[in-house]
Amino acid sequence: MPSPGFFKIEKRGGESAFWRLAAPFLAVVLTALITGLIFALMGRPPGRTVWVFLVSPLLAKGGLAALAVKAAPLIMMGVGLSLAYRANVWNIGTEGQFTLGAICGGGVALALPDAGSWVFALMAVCGVLGGMAGGALVAVLRVKFNANEILTSLMLSYVFQYLLIYLVTGPWRDPQGFGFPQTPLFSDAASAPKLGGSGNLHLGVLLAPLLAVALWIMLEKSFLGFQFRVLGQSPRAARFAGFSEASLVWIAMLVSGGLAGLAGLFEVAGPVGQLTTKISPGYGFAAIIVAFLGRLNPLGAVAAGLLLALSFLGGDAAQIELGLPRAVTGIFQGILLFTLLACDVLLAHRVVWRRQRVA
Repeated sequence: MPSPGFFKIEKRGGESAFWRLAAPFLAVVLTALITGLIFALMGRPPGRTVWVFLVSPLLAKGGLAALAVKAAPLIMMGVGLSLAYRANVWNIGTEGQFTLGAICGGGVALALPDAGSWVFALMAVCGVLGGMAGGALVAVLRVKFNANEILTSLMLSYVFQYLLIYLVTGPWRDPQGFGFPQTPLFSDAASAPKLGGSGNLHLGVLLAPLLAVALWIMLEKSFLGFQFRVLGQSPRAARFAGFSEASLVWIAMLVSGGLAGLAGLFEVAGPVGQLTTKISPGYGFAAIIVAFLGRLNPLGAVAAGLLLALSFLGGDAAQIELGLPRAVTGIFQGILLFTLLACDVLLAHRVVWRRQRVA
């Protein structure tokens, strides 16, 4: 008679093209189910809670505009990380590079409060250079001293965060801010240009997908992109072909850091309007999920950035409407990352139902 069946995981002959596209969708479904179960354990109706978390922000007045504004920095950073991770350059410090770009760009706005409309262009350049400087520190530590970029980029994030805290509580503090740790508001000329002249939509919302397209073309259609792909798939083959690993590490860190700095500049010159100790709700770490959920493809990072932006809006909605803690956003994002990694097992393996006959 047949014994009770059980699952067996076996290797495929190669990578499954179907599951490469389907795994992120399966991960999102599993995340919604697991999150709903957690909400039920917290005493909340799971169906309504998931609806409030994932759907109601889109139906609210101005919800789509708020989603686009929230997604812009995530897309910028996710695109840069997709490029770096394709070359096995593990930049985990975009949160710090985001902060350093905001400091450098915001410092220009504070130093030139009466400047004309040209000041924003200067702020953008300084924001990019600030983020690139953060990435360059990581690159030089890896190339010259063989330091692990995962550790160095992560630790530098805390350094830049404490630099921000020092500035907004010390030399840059608003003397008319009633003691709050913040700088004066940026002038109108130093604010991110609005799309349509009103509302919260700013230039970064349009620039983010354009950057994604540009990076996709570079990765897929240029010789430089080919070098990145070869380095990521086989570092030994890249060295044999004469590709400079050090140069590619520098490019990956400068591009990913620069885009993170630009995202930081648009955040403080757009929705925030000044420098504070909390300019980021965790965009830099969420951008890591954006890169992997988008399959390290700049175009995929656009869709993934929108989903992660929705999780931030959903966390705020759940906090207001259901009294849930703000930490539910981090819970959702963490579960999403773990389910994505679990579903990625299906790329090179299949689950089969095996039955045995016993006497």
